[in-house]
Amino acid sequence: MSSGLRFTAADVDYLGGDDGRDALAAVAALLLSDATRIADVDTARRRFGDRAPVLIETVLLRRRAAAKFADPRAWLFTDEALQQATPESVAAHRARRLAGAVVHDVTCSVGAELASLRSVAAQVVGSDLDPVRVAMARHNVAGVDVLVADALRPVTRGTVVVADPARRAGGRRRFDPRDYTPALDALFDVYAGRDVVVKCAPGIDFTSLPRLGFAGEVEVTSLAGSVREACLWSAGLAEPGVTRRATVLDRDETLTDADADDCEVAPAGRWIVDPDGAVVRAGLVRHYAARHGLWQLDPEIAYLSGDERPAGVRAFEVLEQIDFNERRLRQALSAREVGAVEILVRGVDVDPDVLRRKLRVHGPHRISVVITRLGAGRDSRAVAYLCRPTH
Repeated sequence: MSSGLRFTAADVDYLGGDDGRDALAAVAALLLSDATRIADVDTARRRFGDRAPVLIETVLLRRRAAAKFADPRAWLFTDEALQQATPESVAAHRARRLAGAVVHDVTCSVGAELASLRSVAAQVVGSDLDPVRVAMARHNVAGVDVLVADALRPVTRGTVVVADPARRAGGRRRFDPRDYTPALDALFDVYAGRDVVVKCAPGIDFTSLPRLGFAGEVEVTSLAGSVREACLWSAGLAEPGVTRRATVLDRDETLTDADADDCEVAPAGRWIVDPDGAVVRAGLVRHYAARHGLWQLDPEIAYLSGDERPAGVRAFEVLEQIDFNERRLRQALSAREVGAVEILVRGVDVDPDVLRRKLRVHGPHRISVVITRLGAGRDSRAVAYLCRPTH
C-alpha cells in the first residue's frame, strides 16, 4: 500500500519533531488495511491536513521494515531506501568483521549499516549524495556524523570504506555493475589502495570482478533460507588464502574455499541434501559435503547425499528412485496415493509448476520429488527421487 511518496527535508524535520512523533503515533493506531484504507486516510486528512500523506507513508514503511529491523518504530525511511536497506542481522554480521576499525559508509542512505557499525567500530562516519536520506540518517542514528557527499569524491583518509551501490533506477533492476550508482569499477578506481567493503547483488558475475578492479574475497550471505547479498572484501580485509566465503546466518555456519573439499561422487544414500543457497552461489558445495560427511550425486550438480543428514538442515529421505519421464513419475505417485507434491529440479529443463499441473495427482499423501541429471554427454540421464521431506 506504500505509495513511494517523495519526502522533503521539511518533511523529515516535521516527522522527527515532537508534533510529528505525536501525529505518527496517532496514525499508527489506524489499521490502514485494504478494507479500512479509504476511511483511515480520510481520518488522517481531517486531523493532519497536508501532513497526512507523509505520516501515512512513514507508518506503512515502518510496518514493512519489521521484516528487516528488530524495532523500526522510530525510524524514518523512503520507499527506495527501505527496499535496498540491509537486514539488521546481515548488517550486524558485516559490522562484526569490522570491529575496532575506523569506517566510512560512503552510501549510508538512511543509516541501516551505520546503526550496526557504531556499536563495534572504533569510529564511524556516514555520507550520501541525497540530502533527504542524510537528514533521515541523522535522525535514525543519532550521534553519528553524517554529511552530504559524493561517494566518488573521497572526504576521509585512512578509513575502511563501506559502499552499497544502488542497483535500481526508475524501479528497474540493473545487472551490469558498471551501471550501479556509483559504478563498481569507478568505486574500485577511486579507492585504489584503500580497504573497501562493497555490497552487491548475489547474482553478480564473480568472474567479471577482476576486470572491474577488484581483488579479494567474495562473501555470499543467506538469511531465513534466502541468499541476501554478495559482499566484496578487498585483499587487506580478506582472510589469507580465502577468495570465496559462504555465511549461513541462521545456522551460524561459515565455509571458505580454504576448507577441505574432498568428497566422493556416488549413488544416493538414505538422504538427499539441498545445500543452502549461499553455499551453492559461492561454489562451495564440495566443501560443505566434506565438512558434513556427504557425497555428490554428480560432480556438476549441487545435490548431495549421505546416510545421515546434517543437524538442523532440511533433507529428503529417499523412498524410491526412477528414471524420469512424466508418465513413469505419474504412475509412481499414483501407486503411493500422493495428492500433494513438492518438486525440486537441478540440471534438467523442467518447470516444476508446469509439471505439477500435468501430474494430476490425487490422494491423501504428500511427497517431495527431486529431479536431477546424472552423468554427462551420451551417458546423461534424468532421474527422479521420490522422497519424504523433513523440516
